[in-house]
Amino acid sequence: MPSAIYTGMRDGVLVRFEEITRCAPEIQDALIGILSEKMLIVPELPGDDRVLLATPGFNVIATANTRDRGVHEMSSALKRRFNFETVSPIRDINLEIALVQQECARLLAEAAAPVTVERPVVELLVTAFHDLREGVTAEGIQLEKAAAVMSTAEAVSVALSAGLDCHYFGTGMLTPEFICRHLATAMTKDAQGEEKKLKHYFDIVVTQRSKSKGGIWTDFLKARKWLA
Repeated sequence: MPSAIYTGMRDGVLVRFEEITRCAPEIQDALIGILSEKMLIVPELPGDDRVLLATPGFNVIATANTRDRGVHEMSSALKRRFNFETVSPIRDINLEIALVQQECARLLAEAAAPVTVERPVVELLVTAFHDLREGVTAEGIQLEKAAAVMSTAEAVSVALSAGLDCHYFGTGMLTPEFICRHLATAMTKDAQGEEKKLKHYFDIVVTQRSKSKGGIWTDFLKARKWLA
């Protein structure tokens, strides 16, 4: 990140600082001076190069997950130097499905992992995310909301991980089995007790949809063994 800040200041461009609440407090403190004075001192450089004045156009966009406030909380001084915008989860399920499918295909292509990702599989993933995020299904079944991050970005991450798993250890066709494996990982990696919620979701919601809709939901239910 220091090199990105330096380049951004030198060239007068926008810098994206990801997961700002996960960086060390010393880095956050250094940002205060940079954003206030638009100046960076690099003692290791010789002569006039030691002091860099930001070229007009330089600015910083920082991202953070609201659940990470306890990692390294931003100081009041640093907060005053940012405008805040909260990005809420996408409510339109069809838009989210299209976005997840598009991003998953792009990232798999970049990874040179040719995997067939059909819309019904992405729809299953996004529907599960919506159900667990909202705590209620389209059928009106009440659930305990997931404590884990169930954002659109996380859905893309699950789809990508499942796709790579499928590429290296499957047939090249993304199936509900791979989705189940990586959905379980996403829910349990940062929060306690999420496995119980996911098992309950399978026992109640996925089982009912398997009976009423069959097809891909039946395949999803069969993959429950990966939750054991």
